[in-house]
Amino acid sequence: MTYAVRLWFLATIAGQLMFGMYVAALYGGAALHGDLNGWNAVMTHGYVDGQRLGNAATGAHLLMSAIIMLGGALQLIPQLRSMAPVFHRWNGRLYVACAVAAGLSGLYMLWFRGTVGDTVQHLGTSLNSVLILVCAFLAVRHALARDFAAHRRWALRLFLCVSGVWYFRIGLMFWLAVNGGPAGFDIKTFTGPFLSFLSYAQYLLPLAVLELYLRRVRGTAVLVALSAVVTGVGGVVATMGMWLPRM
Repeated sequence: MTYAVRLWFLATIAGQLMFGMYVAALYGGAALHGDLNGWNAVMTHGYVDGQRLGNAATGAHLLMSAIIMLGGALQLIPQLRSMAPVFHRWNGRLYVACAVAAGLSGLYMLWFRGTVGDTVQHLGTSLNSVLILVCAFLAVRHALARDFAAHRRWALRLFLCVSGVWYFRIGLMFWLAVNGGPAGFDIKTFTGPFLSFLSYAQYLLPLAVLELYLRRVRGTAVLVALSAVVTGVGGVVATMGMWLPRM
């Protein structure tokens, strides 16, 4: 089990760091150069002229996403927790605050800003945002109560829920790589049964594996190892196909 978890952790760290740098480079770079229209290179309705509230929500969401991807994985390193507890606490507070802000701004963007996909996908993503808020509340509540075992469990659940949008991207790229192209969805309308499934699987599948791991269910090591392989392959394909070309 230990080796499978380490493999998953390394694949996750590498993939999220790349995604975080991609968000910072593409969207942060466009903002620094005063070219907010550059947000529309990938994102639907990233920047809309005259919509100050919507643009502010989008900018906040992008900033929170970059902080989450670059700082969240640090919370999972046990050596860092023991050697630098003060950093762990303050980084955790920042992470939770950014997670909540990203979840709320994501809901606003999804339902009032406009994005690709259909209602089924939007409901799946909305549930992801709600779970982020629930897990964040419970992680903080148990930390304040000094129930650190429960805090760790809810922090892990929060990490996986926050990683939902990232899992969607690497899951999609893994699927495209395996099938040699789009399968189970229309690439023009970005709708179809596979995308509907992925909108929920992006966080429910990782959460299910986590629950099996926490309960030490026999055979979970195989699932964790498989998750590591999918995460690694999807991360490499996403990095080479989506993120590096735009950094």
